[in-house]
Amino acid sequence: MPNDIRVPSLAPLKAELRGSLFDDDFARGRYATDASIYQMMPHGVVVPESFEDVEATLAFARAEGMAILPRGGGTSQCGQTVNHALVIDTSRHLNRILELDVAGRRCLVEPGIVLDELNRQLKPHGLWFPVDVSTSSRATIGGMAGNNSCGGRSIRYGMMRDNVTAIDAILSDGSQARFGDLDTTAATGLLADLQPRLLEMGAAHAQDILDGFPKVLRRVGGYNVDALMPDAMALRPGGTPGDGINLSHLLVGSEGTLAFSTAIELKLWPLPAK
Repeated sequence: MPNDIRVPSLAPLKAELRGSLFDDDFARGRYATDASIYQMMPHGVVVPESFEDVEATLAFARAEGMAILPRGGGTSQCGQTVNHALVIDTSRHLNRILELDVAGRRCLVEPGIVLDELNRQLKPHGLWFPVDVSTSSRATIGGMAGNNSCGGRSIRYGMMRDNVTAIDAILSDGSQARFGDLDTTAATGLLADLQPRLLEMGAAHAQDILDGFPKVLRRVGGYNVDALMPDAMALRPGGTPGDGINLSHLLVGSEGTLAFSTAIELKLWPLPAK
């Protein structure tokens, strides 16, 4: 760990949590790596039992000026889930299906649910979530959204951006907001202040974005600032004029750097015929 990083005592935070906080060398060492070649020792590891634990951790980190690193299954091959930060592991407890609309083919899930487990619960209803990454037995939906995962069937079904319809999240100031379809989702908290400026930026730089962004389906590098352009959804596969803007697509692919996702709404598909 670099010598200029000051790590405060985590005891006050540990006393607030219902879940666990690990700051011993063994636990930190286990979270210092993922499926990549990179290794970075975290300051500590929080395993929250509830989102109240997450809010307390974010408040502590904000007061102490500490970095936060949301983490799911640690299946990243590029080091996105390691850092000199306070790791929040959502995979242990924050892994439920919150809502399931079979007729509407949608569900709302917590970020720590593993893809295979989600599809196991969806199968009796004749539905599945088709972004089928190779690490489906470990990869969490929160991590897949953060990474904008694709999977082997992305040409047919699209990637995460095309299958996430809304994200509930906690922002840097602790306020909460839903990122979703602009026409049906009211901005709250810090997002209410940021949204007009984000849309203004998207409109002002729309041509630069169109000229500069690669014209490829599986573009997963960098922030999805093209999601802020007027009628951005019309440019997605299967999109039509008038589809509008969905702000959740700005969070997809952001690797947890813009907000902490608490619930993710997914588009579901019928199980393919055998």
